[in-house]
Amino acid sequence: MRITWHGHSCFEIKDSKILVIDPHDGYSVGLRKPDTTADVVAVSHDHFDHNKADIVSGQETQVVTSSDGLSLPWLNIHGYDVCHDTKGGEVRGKNIMYKFTMDGITCLHMGDLGHIIDTDLVEKIGHVDILFLPVGGTFTIDHKDAVSIMDLLKPTITIPMHYRVPGISLAIDEVKPFLKGAKLPVLKVGYAIDFISEDLPDHQEIWLFNY
Repeated sequence: MRITWHGHSCFEIKDSKILVIDPHDGYSVGLRKPDTTADVVAVSHDHFDHNKADIVSGQETQVVTSSDGLSLPWLNIHGYDVCHDTKGGEVRGKNIMYKFTMDGITCLHMGDLGHIIDTDLVEKIGHVDILFLPVGGTFTIDHKDAVSIMDLLKPTITIPMHYRVPGISLAIDEVKPFLKGAKLPVLKVGYAIDFISEDLPDHQEIWLFNY
C-alpha cells in the first residue's frame, strides 16, 4: 500500500488500484491540484474543499457519496453518517466517515467531523489500523477533541489532516497543538509512504506527512 497526501483532507491510497478521498481542486484552497487519477473517489460531504471528484476522475472512475459505500474485489468501503458541527448538522450539514479495507489494512477517514463520537459508534466502527483525523478546528473538531477521539478508537496509526500548511487559504490551526496533546511517537513520512500490513508497529504512533 502507498499513501500519498495531496494536502488538506485529500489522500490517495494505492494498492492494485487507487482510492482518493476528499479531493480539492487546488486553487480554491491555495494548494497544488492533486496529480492522480482514481479508480474510486469517496466524498465525505459536498463542500468545495472536499468534493472535486472530477479533478481525479477518469472514464471508469466510480464515485462514492453516500454511506452505502461500495464492495469491489480490491476494496470494501462503507460509511458512517455523522455531522459537520455540534448542532446536528444545522450549521454545516452532514458528513460521512468512510471505513475501508485495502490489502488487509483497515482505515477510517473522518472527513470534516465536527463533534465527539459516542461509544455506540465507537463499537460499531471497531478496529482501525489507520485513522485519518481532522485536527485544525474552526470547521471541524479541534486538537483537543481530536485527541479524545483518537483515545476512544485507539488506532495503530493516526494521520492528522485538515490543518494549516503553507499557502492554504482557510483559517484553521496548525498541527503542533495536536501533536503536543497526543503525546505519541511521531514518524515523519514525507509526502508519501509505502508499507505492508506487517510493517505496522505494535504500538500507537502518529504519521506526519509533509506538504
